[in-house]
Amino acid sequence: QVQLVESGGGLVQPGGSLRLSCAAPGSMFRIYPMGWYRQAPGKQRGLVAAITRGGSTNYADSVKGRITISRGKAKNTVYLQMNGLKPEDSAVYCCNLRVGIINYWGQGTPVTVSS
Repeated sequence: QVQLVESGGGLVQPGGSLRLSCAAPGSMFRIYPMGWYRQAPGKQRGLVAAITRGGSTNYADSVKGRITISRGKAKNTVYLQMNGLKPEDSAVYCCNLRVGIINYWGQGTPVTVSS
């Protein structure tokens, strides 16, 4: 129904940076709460960062100070700027958009932090 398009993942050295992008269909005229989640093999999916309709943000404790979520100029477009990446940040990062109690997800973009 609603497909979120993600990009920006890849291989980066420890301490490096990546910028992930997520965009919802243009037919979604409202601004919705959005966020980034990540999941590594054998681990549960967890919140990385979220942003409300009004621009308030929330971050996982493990990424505070290193990662920033922001909205783009287009509606329901968000970015995840990741700096000072660590090997434990390696995971598939998925974008989320919430419409009421319904959650929509992107296909996921993998991030690998390794030397």
